[in-house]
Amino acid sequence: MPDPIPVFSRRMDPVWFVFGAISLFALAVLVLPTVVILVTSFTSSESLQFPPPGYSLRWYRELLDADQMQQAAWTSLVLAFWTTALSAVLGTAAALGLSAGKSRWTRAADLLFMSPLVLPALAFGFAALVFVYKSGLRPNIVLLVLGHTVVCVPFVIRTTLAALSQLDPALRDASCSLGAGRWRTFRKITLPLIAKGVGAGAFLAFMSSFDNVPVSLFLADERTEVLPIHMWQQISSNLDVRVASASGVIVLSTLVLMILAERFLGLSRQLGR
Repeated sequence: MPDPIPVFSRRMDPVWFVFGAISLFALAVLVLPTVVILVTSFTSSESLQFPPPGYSLRWYRELLDADQMQQAAWTSLVLAFWTTALSAVLGTAAALGLSAGKSRWTRAADLLFMSPLVLPALAFGFAALVFVYKSGLRPNIVLLVLGHTVVCVPFVIRTTLAALSQLDPALRDASCSLGAGRWRTFRKITLPLIAKGVGAGAFLAFMSSFDNVPVSLFLADERTEVLPIHMWQQISSNLDVRVASASGVIVLSTLVLMILAERFLGLSRQLGR
């Protein structure tokens, strides 16, 4: 059995106490706003206020008649679906290329692919809009999908690279030596072994696309309204309580998806590699 004295003394260490306090503060900052909006979504009041004067499912029922919000949600889902599909294909291909090379050019390409995660989101959205107009085009749903794909591909690349780092190269060499071509080896050996990494990246890409505001703000045309921007406009104009209930649906759906991703893809394990 481990000696309890060193454990106790480590817990009394001022450094451990400071980092523990910072961690608890960060957790509170991240979690408390979500708790507040969840509680507020069950209000029986006509306005947003916390704590609610009473509790009701009224505003969740109101979502069934919110046609504009439903249309915006459907647009966001379609946009996230195509973004995820493109990100999974392009991210997996990029990860395979990056894992096969060790030159400085490969490292430079890796930095280039990761740059959308480093650049300020608003700066990227504005730059994308300028590029679109300079190219003689106009914002539309196709360009919006491509813009989302640029900022979502890094998630797939990172998790797929982590999965590829755990893959034994001897397995692919054995497949090729037995007569399988590169495509067959990829389908039968490589892809099944890295599928969880690709799936974890695709999950992150989907959530990032669905919740993206800066790129959608600049690249969506006047006929395309996504849910985050619609909710933002509702909050800015009339503090619609249905926005709180829609946020509650998004939070609960995200929790369910995260549990499923953890159960079937080992999300935390893929991100921790």
